[in-house]
Amino acid sequence: MLPLVEEQLSVTKQRVLTGRVRIATQTETIDHLLPAELTREEVEVVRVPVDRRIDGVPDMTTEGDLTIIPVVEERLVVTRELYLREEIHIRRITRRDSVEIPAQTRRQSVRVERFPETLDPNQTSSKDDQDDL
Repeated sequence: MLPLVEEQLSVTKQRVLTGRVRIATQTETIDHLLPAELTREEVEVVRVPVDRRIDGVPDMTTEGDLTIIPVVEERLVVTRELYLREEIHIRRITRRDSVEIPAQTRRQSVRVERFPETLDPNQTSSKDDQDDL
């Protein structure tokens, strides 16, 4: 019989530090002016003298954006007569104003730094190396 020789291989792994990465985030605040339309309504009151004889109390009327409120008085004459003394005219006026409203937003930026590992084979990794990814 002939003796046979057999070769066997084995694989091992070793962790080698090839470099480090440091990542830093920074948040900045950005100011903006936001345009907006504001609507306000004003009321204009005008007293309109009429001084006219009437037979009955007129009703309040509205014509578009104008509201008319009658104001009456009784006057003693030989007979009692009703006079429309004045009307109060109320008109609605709508105005639009453009304004800018200040607002803030935030945005983050990221800075990535890569550090190559030194070629000194005697240097071992320290705790600081593990904190940096």
